Amino acid sequence: MADPKASELEAIYDRRFNSHIAYRNQVWRVLTARYFSRYIGSEATVLDLGCGYGEFINNIACRRKYAIDLNSRARERLSADVTFLEQDCSASWPLADDSLDVVFTSNFFEHLPSKQAMGSSLAEAFRCLRPGGRIIAMGPNVRFLGGAYWDFWDHHLALTENSMAEALEIQGFRVEKVIDRFLPYTMVNKRRAPTMLIGLYLNLPFAWKIFGKQFLVMATRP
Repeated sequence: MADPKASELEAIYDRRFNSHIAYRNQVWRVLTARYFSRYIGSEATVLDLGCGYGEFINNIACRRKYAIDLNSRARERLSADVTFLEQDCSASWPLADDSLDVVFTSNFFEHLPSKQAMGSSLAEAFRCLRPGGRIIAMGPNVRFLGGAYWDFWDHHLALTENSMAEALEIQGFRVEKVIDRFLPYTMVNKRRAPTMLIGLYLNLPFAWKIFGKQFLVMATRP
């Protein structure tokens, strides 16, 4: 018999993302090339935590790639150069200590069932990152969303840029960048922005203060 949690997760992915796969990939191609690549070296070993359909990890340029997700169907969307770890992210990762340069996560922590699960996931990221390694965390900022934050069935944890930073510090990270407003809440809607406008948006931080509803927090392992 199929795991009911796994079946529900697949249903959520199918309903929320399947009709937008091509466009989401285009968006992330711009985001990785025009912004996140400046924090990730071409020789880096990178893990995408809660990878979804792999839009980030497929598009980032780096030497070695890992992706973690509980949804088994994620592997169908990952590039051949990505090693997929199908598991609960709060359980021990099958990676050696000090083996990663970057852990990236986007719109993931709010889906975890508890703060304990989030803390355990961050502890694994700390263990696996080498000293000086970086975690990059992006997610919806409940401070600017109000009730709309709960429009998604699988949102459990309400986070702000400050609670995200504090969670990282509790696990031993040194926070280096905190942006309260970065990207809009969703990049996929009825009126899709041309990807050239997304590139322009990334170069206009004043626009982030108007449209941004997701935080961006970066921290390093001492």
